[in-house]
Amino acid sequence: MNRPDVMTSFTTGLADINLDETDGRRAGAQAAAMKSASSSIYDMAATLSGRGELWNWGMCDPDLAAEIEARLPGFAEFGTDGFSEQLYYLALRDLPGGLDGCAGQTLVEVGCGAGEGLNFLSRLVPDTRMTGLDLSPRAVARANATLARGDNLRFVQGDAEDLPFEDSSVDLLINIESSHTYPDLDRFLREVARVLRPGGALSHIDVFTRQRLQTMRRITAELPQLTWATDHDVSAAVRAAVRRRMTPGSRFRRTLDRQRMNPLVRTIATHSQILMFGGMFAGYRPPASIRALSRLGVVPWMSGLPMESYRHQVAVRV
Repeated sequence: MNRPDVMTSFTTGLADINLDETDGRRAGAQAAAMKSASSSIYDMAATLSGRGELWNWGMCDPDLAAEIEARLPGFAEFGTDGFSEQLYYLALRDLPGGLDGCAGQTLVEVGCGAGEGLNFLSRLVPDTRMTGLDLSPRAVARANATLARGDNLRFVQGDAEDLPFEDSSVDLLINIESSHTYPDLDRFLREVARVLRPGGALSHIDVFTRQRLQTMRRITAELPQLTWATDHDVSAAVRAAVRRRMTPGSRFRRTLDRQRMNPLVRTIATHSQILMFGGMFAGYRPPASIRALSRLGVVPWMSGLPMESYRHQVAVRV
């Protein structure tokens, strides 16, 4: 499958999953096609992206940034704008035991990408044994080659809907901006319940369409193994981060500007990156040049999914 076909399959699959009005389950060839496209997309991202680049849409919360700064002075001064880190920090801070309660625990991140987020967390809570799992073989290979540190930080390839971990073997599981790509959300959450130890916790952070949020709430109501402790809407802080990244002169824009490309390619690349990292969610509207190129068929029109909220949810295994 060539790159345009992969992109088409991925975006079509995303729309099908997140606009579904039925039970939120996809299986068979339809699910396999989405997973194949998703794996290919993140294989490409792992190959093309640089160290320390953006991992997610990020969030902008001065209080969170100050808390991280107190633990890791200067964390946002070199190679990062600090917004992606804040989402990862939130994932642990709001667990029942907080960051300090992670010491000596086993933590799994499902959907770890190239591992930068988990690597950041390993600096915050160095006594925690961490494993990252991702569908993309290339992302896992890169993470193991550049970040792995024995049993303290390792990465494995696997499927979120069929986790390669034993029953009741994990203390903490985090899932950040990933589950909206899963064809069967119910199956993923049941796998989470299976691998968590009693008293273990899930920290789930993701963006939702209206339909996907309804599906999430229906599934959680029907899953007695997990007690949902919190459900916070963090949309405002996420939109703030995305808007700051879209601003000319931001680290995000300067990184794009340093790349050597002609003006037309730069316009398309900037548009694509803004869409990928939450632009439509934060009110971005493509410039006239992109709209004109779309009418000419030079660049596909990508309006983005109608994502309505970005939420942080915590569940405890009964």
